[in-house]
This record gives sequence, C-alpha cells and structure tokens, in this order.
Amino acid sequence: MPRNDADVAFVSQLKYSRWNAFGFYWQLPNYKGTLEMLKTYFGPRISSLVEEEQAEANDVSRGPVTKNDAFILKTATGRLRIITNFNEEVTNAIKQLPFYKWDGKNKWWTIAFSEQNLTKLKLGLQAAGLRIIFKEEAISDGCPKLSASTIVNYRFAPESLVEKLRELRYSQSTIKSYVNLFEEFINYYRNNDIDLLDEKHIIAYLRYLVTERKVSSSYQNQAINSIKFYYERVLGGQRKLYFIERPITEKTLPVVLSEQEIKMLFDNISNLKHKAMLMLSYSAGLRVSELLNLKVEDIDSDRKQIRIKQAKGKKDRYTLLSAKVLVVLRQYYLAYKPGEWLFEGFNADGTQGTMPYSARSAQQIFRDAVKKAGIRKKVSLHTLRHSFATHLLENGTDLRYIQSLLGHGSSKTTEIYTHITTKGFDQIKSPLDNLDIE
Repeated sequence: MPRNDADVAFVSQLKYSRWNAFGFYWQLPNYKGTLEMLKTYFGPRISSLVEEEQAEANDVSRGPVTKNDAFILKTATGRLRIITNFNEEVTNAIKQLPFYKWDGKNKWWTIAFSEQNLTKLKLGLQAAGLRIIFKEEAISDGCPKLSASTIVNYRFAPESLVEKLRELRYSQSTIKSYVNLFEEFINYYRNNDIDLLDEKHIIAYLRYLVTERKVSSSYQNQAINSIKFYYERVLGGQRKLYFIERPITEKTLPVVLSEQEIKMLFDNISNLKHKAMLMLSYSAGLRVSELLNLKVEDIDSDRKQIRIKQAKGKKDRYTLLSAKVLVVLRQYYLAYKPGEWLFEGFNADGTQGTMPYSARSAQQIFRDAVKKAGIRKKVSLHTLRHSFATHLLENGTDLRYIQSLLGHGSSKTTEIYTHITTKGFDQIKSPLDNLDIE
C-alpha cells in the first residue's frame, strides 16, 4: 500500500502485524476478525484479495517424543508450538514462516496458526526426516476474552485513562491490567458511547463475566476496580459514584511446602542460576516480581540484607540475606557475571541478555524443579514465599517481624499463616483415640 501515516498506524496496531522490509509489505496472521477489520478500514481501496483458508487441523499420533520426532501443539490462543531437538534445517524452515518466535527458556518455537502455515511446517519437518506428532490444546469451558484479534473495530482504552494512571504513579503492571480490563468492558458495549454507560450496563457486564466468561472472583474484582477508576477518577465530577456489589472473597489457605520438600526441591536443581533464583526466593520470602527486579546493588553482603525497592504498595523494605544463599550467589556471580539486573534473561540465540528474567520463565524453572523432586502438591513460585513465612512462624519468629519481612501493610494479612502451621499438632490427640473400640 502507498505510504500513509494513518494507514500505517491502523495496520501496526493489529495483533502480530509485522513490516517485511525485504519485500516492502505488511504481514498479518489470519486470525478471526482481522480480515473483517482490514475490509472495513480499507474498503474499495483493496485492489485484490487472496484469502487463506483457516481450517481446523486433525489430530495425529500421540506417541512419545524422541530425537527423531517433532511435536506440534496448536494452542488455544491460535499459535503453533514446535518442540524438537536442535536441527539447522528445521530452524531455517521455521524462519521462512511469518510471525515465528523463539522461546529461549522453554526451548521451543511458535508461529501463527493457519492451514497454510501448518502445511508448510509439516513439509519442512518431513524434509528433515522427522516424525510429526500433533496435538490440540484443550479450550476453556468459558467463552473467550474479547480481544483485538476477534473484534471488528476494536475500541482501545481512552488515553485519559492511561494518563491518569501514570499521573497517580501506578505501576506498569497495574496500568497494563487496568487498560486490558477496561478495554474488554468497552468492547462488550462497542456500539455504545463509553461515557453514557451507566450502572445497569456495568452490572450486566459483571454478570456476563461470571456466567459466561467464568472468571475468578479476583478477576471480577479487578474488572470492577478498572471500571470504577475510569468513571470516578478519570471523569471525576462528570459522573456519580457507582455502588457495585463485589463478589464474596474466596477464602482459601495457601499451599506450603514442608522443610523436607524444600530441601528435595533444591537438591534436584543442577543449574547454578536456577538454584540461586529459587533459593533466594525462599530464603528472603520474595514475590516473583521482587525477585526478578533485583539489581546487583540491592544485595548488601556486609549487613546480610536485601533491599527491595518500590515493592507492592510503592514501599521499600529490607529482608534477610541467608549466609547459605550468599555462598551460592557469589558462585553464580563469578560464573554468569550479571550486569545491572541480578538475574538476566536470554536472547533468542541463547546468549545472556540485558533485561530482567521473565516471570513465565522463572515459573517454568520452579515447575521443572517440583516435578524432578516428585512433589505432587499444586504449587507455584509464590509458594516459596508462603513457605518462608510459615517456617519462620513454626520456628518461633514473632508475627510482627514476619509482617515486616514480607512487606505486609496489615497484620491481618500475615495472620493467615497461623492457620497453616502444623506446629503443636503432634501434641493434640483426637477424641476418637480415647474411645475403647476396635
């Protein structure tokens, strides 16, 4: 298409759009809704159109993956994930396809799904002498989230919302969350004026989230927060304050690992960097974001402390630096020589990058370690933080100190660990044991 700033701005905001500098054209995946958006925007200016069929792929062999196999997974998000041993011929074949991406941590490729891409991929894998195993990811029971890839004339959040969030110094993750949640709301009512939506619209939307999207209580609460923020904080006096009944909080106790399970976990990690990350997370009771945002300068080895900057609630705090972890960290530093960030991620070619390690990759490291240790509990990386607090409590640490180390604003948040600890349970006798029965 001829150079036009408005056209470029429109195409570039479409999901996974990419400019091919060699061929001088734009590439877009054939996602549902994308073609309709292009037709609506360009209209009669489209001189020719060659549509690529987007058919469903049939499932094939589900045998085990060996060095001569190539595993292809069609994900629920419309991507193809390719898992195979390193093969230069395969790598070159994948790089001929649009929208390819290498996941350095998980060691797999992904490309946008379409029938044509799948066919080309299979031909490339077969040419490399590999047996193809294909599977499709199960789709959630709830209806899919409204997104730019599924909606014609997708509405983006007003710039005033982003500006207000930045003005009030909300974190980047909170801004992203509020924007995404508010966009889902306004696209549910994409034919209505945003500023004319009232309480009945909001309540109907929340009912949709619960009954059709089947979201969690926390997701519903976040949606309410984003909607209320726009109408109450952004529009200010132009709108009334809405009363929206919030869902009953799901009262669940966090899962924790025993000290023996923690030991098993660390004993099954051979990678020095991975061991340093997980040991530091547990020993200091860190949130995932706090672990990954640590800089080398935050480690105070003289005072045996770690400085956590601008953590949740925009608060700085200090927490423990274990002597055993310090030994591992020094070994790690000599081996990896990190720059600014204590734990840096990897580039696509496997070399160490200059950006913080990704949360997804860190979670995968933890999942792999849990599997190797034979732990069957349903846990995540955040479980190490819960385990840290519980073990401190069981070892006699005062709740006030635990609250300070965790960075909790309220002691009530910390008190949840009193319901988890099993200390003293061995001294309690069940009344059934007092009965003279066989």
